[in-house]
Amino acid sequence: MLAAVFKTVGRGAIASVGSIPIRLRQSVTDDLRATPQMHVIATAGHVDHGKSALLRALTGMEPDRLDEERDRGLTVDLGFVWTDGAAGQLAFVDVPGHERFIANMLAGIGSVPAVLFVVAADEGWMPQSAEHLLALDALGARRGLLAVTKSDLMDPSLATEEALDEIRGSSLGEVPAVAVSAVTGAGLPRLRDALDQLVDSMPAPDPAAPVRLWVDRSFTIRGAGLIVTGTLAAGTVGVGDTLELASTGATHPVRELQSLNDRVERATGTARVAMNLRGARRGDVNRGDALVTPGSYRRTTVADVRIALSDGVRLPREMLLHLATAMVSCTARPLGKDTARLTLRDALPLWLGDRVVLRTGRTVIGGATVLDVDPPALDRRGAARRRAGELAAYPDAPTGTSELRRRGIVSAAALRSSGVEPPLAPVAGDWLVDPDLHTSLRKRLTELVETRRSDPAAAPLTVDEARSLLDLPDARLVPPLVTPPLAVRNGTVVHGDAPDTVAPAVRSAVQRLAGLLPGDGFAVPSEADLQAVGLGPAEVSAAVRAEHLVRLSPAVVLLPDAVRHAVDTLAQLPQPFTASEARQSLGTTRRIAVPLLEHLARHNHTRRTGDGRHQVTGRR
Repeated sequence: MLAAVFKTVGRGAIASVGSIPIRLRQSVTDDLRATPQMHVIATAGHVDHGKSALLRALTGMEPDRLDEERDRGLTVDLGFVWTDGAAGQLAFVDVPGHERFIANMLAGIGSVPAVLFVVAADEGWMPQSAEHLLALDALGARRGLLAVTKSDLMDPSLATEEALDEIRGSSLGEVPAVAVSAVTGAGLPRLRDALDQLVDSMPAPDPAAPVRLWVDRSFTIRGAGLIVTGTLAAGTVGVGDTLELASTGATHPVRELQSLNDRVERATGTARVAMNLRGARRGDVNRGDALVTPGSYRRTTVADVRIALSDGVRLPREMLLHLATAMVSCTARPLGKDTARLTLRDALPLWLGDRVVLRTGRTVIGGATVLDVDPPALDRRGAARRRAGELAAYPDAPTGTSELRRRGIVSAAALRSSGVEPPLAPVAGDWLVDPDLHTSLRKRLTELVETRRSDPAAAPLTVDEARSLLDLPDARLVPPLVTPPLAVRNGTVVHGDAPDTVAPAVRSAVQRLAGLLPGDGFAVPSEADLQAVGLGPAEVSAAVRAEHLVRLSPAVVLLPDAVRHAVDTLAQLPQPFTASEARQSLGTTRRIAVPLLEHLARHNHTRRTGDGRHQVTGRR
């Protein structure tokens, strides 16, 4: 494990893993804890404008970790250093400025919420300054700070004014500017104050969000196995959690977790983390892979996007797409003036609202916003034109409400896997229905029943017929549409005045059963109870169809009042609760409790939480 390796190396040492040095700044303690408040900032700027030197002066750490970088004085790959700030720890992702390493630069800025833009006073605005700004604009970056370096070599005022003019026209808008010298230390206190103010303006990420960690480094340590690092943008990951590798679906428990070289029990975004993954070997996880909360993301190779290209650039047929540390080739099919369908060579776990960078060769040509990760096929004449009209109304930053309104009916899991939280509780199973559509469907169902009722020769409307006529994806969506005076009987939707078609003998037997069982608790009739009142298998099936009984399993039935009592009892428990706690509160057995909880979840009386527990929804 990592701890054994770290303890062997010792305090303040450098452990070399292949050509990658791992700095062990602090000894490992036996007390695991959560990460302290942390903010992650990426650098940007032209080659040799002093990004790495500035970070050395700020943190006292060496961001250039490769021998080649230190020999050449040129950042080639990503570097990671940190220091303490007034609002917590400041972690920096140092990116290369040379145009040959644009892919590495994009991998560094893609997952980071703020940028430290560096321009040298003696050279001013340069080609890679513009390239990096274009990439940040494509990503929609809105928080940044300008550092004008090498102010000991030349008056920084001209370079500052020029850089601010360029940055002002991007998504960053107006940013503070500080002139500094990494050689003399001039301006560093002001820069630290400005960094503190920058992180104060950054919104707090959602600690309960699903994890999507884009891997930026992957290596092995003898005796520990595979280590991956990345920027945790939101959500929480802890030792013992299981993450899913989005590219393959393989799952790996987190054996050990570090943040800024300290062992921690859990980390909450935003944070720099290193994870030792159980069951993963060299080559299984690489830069550009994503580790996600299992089942929380939809992998797709097709997405509809809104395109924003640089002036004078036409959308090419083929290009490279960058999302965080991932880079894939893709083809584009124009749809409207600013919309297109992208087909990716490799599937990615995309979210609605994701911002991606597009480039050809070494040139960033613009960016795109993901509008739909499950778009419809364009297989009919005029489909592309109609699709362009639809996409024109799609927001760049969708919400659960806007997505539900657009889709009408969708599962809660589908919404979550596309990056938005469901705005309301499911009406049946996992299905969500837009409230306006739900009202319309209720009206149509009433009309269907009245039509059948007015024709004496017409057969009753079955639940499955109603599902088909209303174009619903699941028959379970029909009963929630049934409100007085309608009712569901014997698998049909009828008017409340319609006679109960269950045989009188069966109805009387159910009434005798209700009188036989205790009326003030959760009671499950035994087979002997059923036989005593004359309810054999055929009679029980008829009573279930007429909803006079509720079937949990082939051998277990309940009276409807028992189900309502169970919901009331479970609502008194601390929420959420386990199956064992439900069993104990109801005074029953696991044979009854497990199918009961499944029944309650199917009918939306309860829902399953992410950790496998149950919660009463309040619906009865």
